[in-house]
Amino acid sequence: MKVVSAGERRSARFVDQCADMLRDRRLILVSNRGPVEYHVSPEGNLQPRRGSGGVVTALSTLTNYVDFTWVASAMGEGDRRVAQQAEGGRVKSPLPGQSLYLRYVVTPRRVYHKFYNIFCNPLLWFLQHYMWSSPYNPNVDDSVYDAWETGYIPVNRAFAEAVVDEAKHSASPPYVMLHDYHLYLAPGMVREALPEALIQHFLHIPWPDPAYWQMLPAFMRSAICESLCASDILGFQTSRDVHSFLQSCEMFVEQATVDHTKCTVTLNGRETAVRCYPISIDVEELRGIANSPRALEYERKLRPLLGEKTIVRVDRVEPSKNIVRGFKAYRLLLERNQDLIGKVKFLAFLVPSRTHIRQYQRYLQEVEGLVAEINETFGSEDWQPITVFYENNYIQAMAAMKLYDVLLVNSIIDGMNLVAKEGPVVNTRGGILILSETAGAYAQLHEGVLAVAPADVEGTAQALYQALNASVEEREKWANLLVQKIEEEDVIHWMESQIGDMKALVG
Repeated sequence: MKVVSAGERRSARFVDQCADMLRDRRLILVSNRGPVEYHVSPEGNLQPRRGSGGVVTALSTLTNYVDFTWVASAMGEGDRRVAQQAEGGRVKSPLPGQSLYLRYVVTPRRVYHKFYNIFCNPLLWFLQHYMWSSPYNPNVDDSVYDAWETGYIPVNRAFAEAVVDEAKHSASPPYVMLHDYHLYLAPGMVREALPEALIQHFLHIPWPDPAYWQMLPAFMRSAICESLCASDILGFQTSRDVHSFLQSCEMFVEQATVDHTKCTVTLNGRETAVRCYPISIDVEELRGIANSPRALEYERKLRPLLGEKTIVRVDRVEPSKNIVRGFKAYRLLLERNQDLIGKVKFLAFLVPSRTHIRQYQRYLQEVEGLVAEINETFGSEDWQPITVFYENNYIQAMAAMKLYDVLLVNSIIDGMNLVAKEGPVVNTRGGILILSETAGAYAQLHEGVLAVAPADVEGTAQALYQALNASVEEREKWANLLVQKIEEEDVIHWMESQIGDMKALVG
């Protein structure tokens, strides 16, 4: 008799829950990036590939269980061609195992450039990650005003129109699940056209303190908050974000009534439930990837690079990930503990990110310069303290996380940071997680980690030393705590919580 795992039972329950919920209403999922990107081959043929980006990764499990339509931007020429050829505006996903439909939103390239490269990134992203140096940046000049009027608003309107058109395929008002900071204005636009739709909007990044939002003009921040309050449910990663949003509504939306106890905002006769849904990972799928033939081959190649003890980090190269301070803490560790030289190795798997943005280019140069300095100062012909892989190689990074003694996640702030959840469930060495208190994952995982304040280089060096010298009993205790928590609150739990709350609103 086959033994059914807890994860399989949870998945089966989730499938039943979705089937019940979608019996009378169709689900429309909406995000900037979609699950499939079409590339044009040199011969001119269309080649579908799995989409990239954190939202797609987080929601990929949903595509295995639920029949729905995913609305996303046409990211390249291949997507645009598919959109032009689509009958009724949508096409069936060509990827195996997916039963969803794809609907691409096509906007003029210049409009999308203003939307994404001027307003969404870097303005909103930097704002929501507390990354501005307020005496100097941002400068909300006429180009930002223009990007709002002729980029952000039109793209959000195009998404809303696509949702409304897709809703024609549903006999009853649909469920609409919108994602992230790209689409703040879409809920209000969808609500105006589909007053009976059930709308949920989930934010993957932090929602900062309202005083930080005051860096933006009043009309922008008020429009964003008012539109989000057109949702029936508004989801955030942490309770900290929930309360920051409630405070923002109190400050920026005059007609709003905020209930901090119930976590609701009432506006225009509609109550919005503001909820915390910490995003997570598919534990069983992840372990399957970590033990796949490709991962095992990478593991074999990485083993000669390990030290007696090995520190690992896996990050995109962007300022919010705090890579420079992490390396400075490692340098301080080596300066104070000469006996560690030649014994402790730092493997960093860094994915270049948004390389067209000046701030990211400068940050990458700073990272490269510091790594070179540390290797020159402490290294020898036989040993280099840091080895960096500058590439987007998920399987290789997964293989590396199986091998760490210490995993360093010291981000300045994160909506969640899934590396902090991926590492412990694949690690085979009883490794210790050093985690920033301002990473979203900290709220769930704090009992099994060594906590650091992101700006505290001294404290991070001390945490590295403590982790490297922890006893076997301490390592196993903390590792088991982390794995248990992550398994209990996996990606199915994340989706199940949202689906359950949506279903409860319709009875």
